[in-house]
Amino acid sequence: MIYLKFGKEEAMASRYNIGQKVIIKQVNSSTASLRDCTIEPYAGQVGEIANYSWLVPPGGEVFYLYTVRVDHSYKEIVLYEDEITSFKK
Repeated sequence: MIYLKFGKEEAMASRYNIGQKVIIKQVNSSTASLRDCTIEPYAGQVGEIANYSWLVPPGGEVFYLYTVRVDHSYKEIVLYEDEITSFKK
């Protein structure tokens, strides 16, 4: 089941909100995967949450996916909640 956030409706609390600045975490090189290689060029960069959704796998826990717009490019990448952290000035 996939849920999307539209407008001001929100059925579940997320750790990060639309418009919030985040930092893309460094990739753990000891467990590098194809996905990690895709994310690595953005590691350490600041981005802004553009949207998010959450998934509820059958019999599993809710987990969030965030669309992050990277500051120094107009690219948007989808990241798991554990791949980003809050940006503090």
